[in-house]
Amino acid sequence: MAYETILYEVKDHVLTITLNRPDKLNSFTATMGDELIDAFDRADKDDDIRAIIVTGAGRGFCAGADLSAGAKSFDRGARGKTAPTLPNGEPDLSDEIVRDGGGRVTLRIFECLKPVIAAVNGPAVGIGVTMQLPMDIRIASTEARFGFVFSRRAIVPEAASSWFLPRIVGISQALQWTFSGRVFPAQEALDGGLVSKVVPPDQLLPTAQAIAKEIVDNTAPVSVAMIRQMMWKMLTADHPMEAHKVDSRGIYVRGTSNDVKEGVTSFLEKRPPNFTDTVSKHMPSFVPWWKPRKYE
Repeated sequence: MAYETILYEVKDHVLTITLNRPDKLNSFTATMGDELIDAFDRADKDDDIRAIIVTGAGRGFCAGADLSAGAKSFDRGARGKTAPTLPNGEPDLSDEIVRDGGGRVTLRIFECLKPVIAAVNGPAVGIGVTMQLPMDIRIASTEARFGFVFSRRAIVPEAASSWFLPRIVGISQALQWTFSGRVFPAQEALDGGLVSKVVPPDQLLPTAQAIAKEIVDNTAPVSVAMIRQMMWKMLTADHPMEAHKVDSRGIYVRGTSNDVKEGVTSFLEKRPPNFTDTVSKHMPSFVPWWKPRKYE
């Protein structure tokens, strides 16, 4: 796929995805959503990519949904995307056409096998902030601003953020930000646990790249892929026994791998490891251990 709204650059085993509509503060469109999904699909299949950074071109990260359609911006029917009607006259809300485009993106990021770092360079509101929630590490420039502005547009949070946000910042903080819909500075995002670090603008990408480099230089790709899914998927496990099962199977199966032998040997020999197992070929057969979810 040739991209119109994002840039895709791989360097030193790190993929940088740049939202690239700077004249529109990188506002989100259906095309951008499709391109982001494609980019994450490509990244998962490419063993050369060990980490992903997502940032924005120009002075914004993402100003939210493109509202150029005016009052019809959120009216699917006005854009010819009407759900089929049930016998009772109500729309069939389980139909694929009803699905939120931002949610398609966040669910794809959620399933990613590579660690994802958000480098928030400027304003990030609406989908501009909710798309960050399934990313693993979020750092912000002092110029960044955040806003869960949905209540001020008379809609509701999207992109599965009602699942992600309370798990990241806690229910009280999530409700405070989503009830008010106000835009807040990077320091408040740091204090509230939305981001882990705030740095000067010129240090944003170098900081993100340093985090990615530490992962690339020191860790086993299969381990990182498994850890990412173990941590996210266990957020809804109903008992620690579910984590114990996955932990045990992972250690048992990976314990015989060349990477584990290399990890121990390199430690004892006090040298950098040279891990050769790849995500595309060496993920354990019990992965994925979770069942596919359907929109219905």
